[in-house]
Amino acid sequence: MTMTNFKPGHHHRLRSLLIGCAVASAVLPGGQIQAQSIACMVGGEPVTNLDIEQRSKLNFLTTHKQMTRQEVLDQLIDEKVKIKEAKKFGVDPTATDVDQSFAQMAQRMRITPEQLTKTLETQGVRPETLKARLKAEMVWTSLVRGRYKESLQVSERDINEQAKEAGDSGKVEAFEYKMQPIVLLVPRGASPAVIETRKKDAEVLRERVTSCESANAYFKAMQNATIRESVTKTSSDLAAPLREMLDKTPIGHLTPPEITKQGVEMVALCARKPTTVDSPKKQEIRQKIIIQKYEAKQKAYLAEIRKAAMIECR
Repeated sequence: MTMTNFKPGHHHRLRSLLIGCAVASAVLPGGQIQAQSIACMVGGEPVTNLDIEQRSKLNFLTTHKQMTRQEVLDQLIDEKVKIKEAKKFGVDPTATDVDQSFAQMAQRMRITPEQLTKTLETQGVRPETLKARLKAEMVWTSLVRGRYKESLQVSERDINEQAKEAGDSGKVEAFEYKMQPIVLLVPRGASPAVIETRKKDAEVLRERVTSCESANAYFKAMQNATIRESVTKTSSDLAAPLREMLDKTPIGHLTPPEITKQGVEMVALCARKPTTVDSPKKQEIRQKIIIQKYEAKQKAYLAEIRKAAMIECR
């Protein structure tokens, strides 16, 4: 798979591997790094023995498996080919883009970019090695999805057929809710008496409000109160308690007041209409088909451009 090896769920594993695995750096006496002798030329760009050594270490840290030299070399050749192809179509992330991707990875691992850099260096891996892999993955994913957007689409027919085979109806009855959140503000540290008064105010307003238009008229003119822009959510987007509350609330009315850190909160229900959403099984099938289509397309594309590339190895 050419997409990033740092998938959701692997980041904590990576962190422990980076910290716990001791991989010796290949240095010559006196601490001088091994000479960057060229192993291959790919479209005029070199792949050095140092590149292979560094990527071998990084791969071991992220997979805990030792790849052969040829496997690592093929990986690096593929990346050179991908980056060269992407440039033809204007896909060329800047150093800042790559640094942001590096920082996002560190964030998912709950460490800073500086800490990630230090951890890599401690294990003999230059941060540029990881950034080079990130760049290749960024351009390739963007290129494949951009060039083959139409062929990567998943038809409802395919999903429904697989869902039926799996014994799943494919759809779940649900509602679509159009809402406007409302807050009666309460000063921080206010006494229970003040909070109770605001809650009573909310109950009075619940009796008066019979539409989202009247809710806007009341709360936009009211001091220490705010009404937010409308949002639309489906049943699957909402927590069960809120969903049940909305199902019991008449259209145009307010939900019961709730005490929060901001104050007394309610929701004006502007509309509620039946809809259908994918069942969990159908969502799983959709994602599986998308991945299968992407993998087949990117594999064929890579084979095509690699065959046409000028690759000279010693």
